[in-house]
This record gives sequence, C-alpha cells and structure tokens, in this order.
Amino acid sequence: MANNAKTTTATVIPTMRYNDATAAIEWLCEAFGFEKHLVVPGEDGTIVHAQLVFGGGAVSQSPYIIVEDADKHYARAVAAGAEIVMEIRDEDYGGREYSCRDPEGHVWNFGSYDPWAAA
Repeated sequence: MANNAKTTTATVIPTMRYNDATAAIEWLCEAFGFEKHLVVPGEDGTIVHAQLVFGGGAVSQSPYIIVEDADKHYARAVAAGAEIVMEIRDEDYGGREYSCRDPEGHVWNFGSYDPWAAA
C-alpha cells in the first residue's frame, strides 16, 4: 500500500476517453457541476489531458457521487439533457439516488447516501 494513501484526497483516479473531449468537459460541468481542475489543449484544438473534480473526488468510469440534494441535482442533469437510466428514488439502505448517461453513453450515479457517514 502506498504510504501517502492516508494523506491524499483521492488515491484512485480512473480515466475516461471521449471522441469530443471539449464538448464532454463543458457538458459534464454544466450537467453535473464538475469543475475544471486542469485542461491541457493540443496544437490542433483537441484536448490532450483534462482533470475534472467534484469536491474532493475525481471523475471515474461509472462513479457514484455523493451530493447534498439528490432531487436538485437530478433536476439539473435532466435540464441539461442527461438520459435517465434509473429514476430518482429512495433506497432501503438510506439515501436517495438516480443514474443517467452522458452524451457519449457513460453511466453516472448520483445520490445522497454516504457509506462513510456515521450511522
């Protein structure tokens, strides 16, 4: 195990590839509230590398992202055109969540359930 695992914000940062990274970055920020941490443009107008963050976490391949207000977040994603694949609902284990796809088909899961919160 890496020695710095206890002192870093995120120890695993999966990556995603998009055919149109510029459009994907803008859409992800608009629809889900991500922020651009670092965007490196290429010489031909493409994006060579980008890092998007959401609070203390980074984007993953099919993430579950904890949000304070799942209904408000759901409405934001729907307004931006997210394809809902699981309608917002209360879960038996706690929290409220939904799942959707972005314009290139990646699945995203958002909800208020925090597995690390004190019971």
